[in-house]
Amino acid sequence: MYLIDTVICIRMLNNDQAIIKRLRELDGLSTLSVINAGELIYGAYKSEHITENISSVLNLLERVGEIYEIDIETIWIYGRLKAEIIKRFGPKDKQKQRVFRLESLGFFDNDLWIAATAIQHDLILITQDSDFEKLQGFEGLKIMLW
Repeated sequence: MYLIDTVICIRMLNNDQAIIKRLRELDGLSTLSVINAGELIYGAYKSEHITENISSVLNLLERVGEIYEIDIETIWIYGRLKAEIIKRFGPKDKQKQRVFRLESLGFFDNDLWIAATAIQHDLILITQDSDFEKLQGFEGLKIMLW
């Protein structure tokens, strides 16, 4: 099974036929995280065509195999993942780590929640975010970079 990153979802909503074709060719169900769903709804609300875009997002959410929620196991994976990123790629000085921002490395908290969900449920994360490649294999994280 696969977990689709938000950028892939947006391309689906924009009727990107290449992405739609690739998703149809997958051998397995495509799913989302509740984080993706929230990002898509947020994007619809900040758009110029709120009603139309909300409708499109709801249609997509109905077609998805499952929407994974955040639970206690996800929380633990997220915490370990974030700590590991800072350990691997952040400053070595403990004082600097306290004020360090992951965004400077190209990682955002929502991305980490999505990755933690993929790890927890043993899903392959389909993304266009090449920063995720740095995390390939962390606690079994599998990435399919499109």
